[in-house]
Amino acid sequence: MKQNDPTSSVADANAALIGTLPFGDATDFDDADRGFLGTLADPVIRDDDGDTVWDASAYDFIDGDAPASVNPSLWRQSMLVAKHGLFEVVEGIYQARGLDLSVMSFIETDNGVIVVDPLISRETAAAGLALYREHRGDRPVVAVIFSHSHIDHFGGVLGVVEGADLEARRVQIVAPHGFLEHSIAENVYAGTAMARRAGYMYGAALARGPRGQVGAGLGQTTSTGEAGILVPTIDVKETGERHTFDGVEVEFQLAPGTEAPSEMHFHIPRYRALCMAENATHNLHNLLTLRGALVRDPHVWSQYLTEAIERYGDSSDVLFASHHWPTWGAERIRHFLGVQRDLYGYLHDQTLRYINQGCTGAEIAELFELPPALVAEWSTHGYYGSVSHNVKAIYQRYMGWFDGNPARLWPHPPKAQAERYVAAIGGVERVVELAQQAYDDGDFRWAATLLDHAVFADPEDAAAKALYADTLEQLAYGSENGTWRNFFLSGATELREGNFGTPTTANAPAILIQLSPEQLFDAVAITVDGPKAWDLDLAFDITLTDLGRSFHLTLRNGVLIYVEREPSGDAPLHITLSKPRLLTLVGGDTTSDGLTVEGDLGVLTQLTDVLDRGDPDFDIVTP
Repeated sequence: MKQNDPTSSVADANAALIGTLPFGDATDFDDADRGFLGTLADPVIRDDDGDTVWDASAYDFIDGDAPASVNPSLWRQSMLVAKHGLFEVVEGIYQARGLDLSVMSFIETDNGVIVVDPLISRETAAAGLALYREHRGDRPVVAVIFSHSHIDHFGGVLGVVEGADLEARRVQIVAPHGFLEHSIAENVYAGTAMARRAGYMYGAALARGPRGQVGAGLGQTTSTGEAGILVPTIDVKETGERHTFDGVEVEFQLAPGTEAPSEMHFHIPRYRALCMAENATHNLHNLLTLRGALVRDPHVWSQYLTEAIERYGDSSDVLFASHHWPTWGAERIRHFLGVQRDLYGYLHDQTLRYINQGCTGAEIAELFELPPALVAEWSTHGYYGSVSHNVKAIYQRYMGWFDGNPARLWPHPPKAQAERYVAAIGGVERVVELAQQAYDDGDFRWAATLLDHAVFADPEDAAAKALYADTLEQLAYGSENGTWRNFFLSGATELREGNFGTPTTANAPAILIQLSPEQLFDAVAITVDGPKAWDLDLAFDITLTDLGRSFHLTLRNGVLIYVEREPSGDAPLHITLSKPRLLTLVGGDTTSDGLTVEGDLGVLTQLTDVLDRGDPDFDIVTP
């Protein structure tokens, strides 16, 4: 694929940045290297078919001074995050870093080990556990802690826990209240759209290199192995709750509605260690991730950080999290947590101040400045989240999508709007001419806006697409934010080479099997093509033999409704099956064993005929 050199305006801006930030401070590098014990003998982690799911050496090129094609601040962050191997946090606590997007921690107990946040994939988690055992011995896993409900913190659990161990209750699975509901809902309900956009966000289809993907700030990228989930055996319901695992006591602090809707921190008195999950990492996090999610609450986020300082600040000698490297020393811990607390509190309070002065989200994003004392801290920089899209998220949280201007209440959709803009400007050729001038002037934001309209008005115009790709590429080269860089470069790639689809999916069979019947019916209801189902009036009963539960379902007015009740005999169809067989039935399998049908199976056929599966290859950068 053709790639351009960075323009002089981008190269000059990147070079100028070096003089404005404390690049000579090596503290983070010292901390990131501290306690290194070793790494994988073979940096490539493969699945059972021999396909690569993670290559720890893929970012070995990130070394030395930043090239002109990468923002030097992002280059620095990627150098830190790309470090891989097993590290000793303190004697008794260890971390596998650089083996997935997230970090997996090991807390040694009297006879075994607690695993914290076992990555995304079974394969990467198993490799991390094997690396730990290589250096610390074959300790059995006695517990797994899921700090929160995002897949990079539970997806690899089947790589560290054997099913027999769980069935024999030799391994406890610990999670914050609401974990299962939120983890499954996020990966299923809007999972198709989120996965497609996540391909852009993490640069999954991009080549690794100085002009390609260099990381995502929070971690380098996502692994592509088998994801799973296990139902918690311990549901942590309140702050201050304590549990002991093979002699090691852990105290939990719930922090719902922060980085995840279900999240918790915890303190380990034996090691004077505090785990902050994903609420205090070495970057500004997302309040609304670019892949899509519920908007997070920076106000309660900052409050839970204050609570952590007050509860554990005087009893902690080390702080670690589920991304990045630890912080040692009580004074440094209190400072780090205070900076992170002030970061989210300032974003929240000042955005609302601007809102109450009548500013819109886009206007606030341009006006907003962090205090110099916060900008001077590397841990506040927007490598993953950004001030720009975070203040827009806060605006959305409080005010919604509408900015109050009646002219923007009922605009045309993007393609129709683009056609009108292009016609008003004088046609696609004139738009491209103006965009070329903006590109030459280094105004890539305006060039991208113009070319977005040009391509949506005429997606076959080769000149518009080529210049649009070149423009997005330059925006990428200048981005401090890893996910912005990945979005820009992914858009450029699709403009040049075509739609690359969804490289990875979180909608894995091992996750789907954990859906409750209600969640499964909700997932089906979301796929009903309403207009096609307007005239249908269907009813049927389902009995799930393995759960001893029955449901009555109806489809009327394009809405699938379910009620738990015993079969009454008045429905034209009664299906008896297990929940696993229900999953295959929803997938369209009506002929395999395990299905008992009483009545008219045509009712089910009518339902499946109006189901509209999500499109994992929908277009983003073209109409």
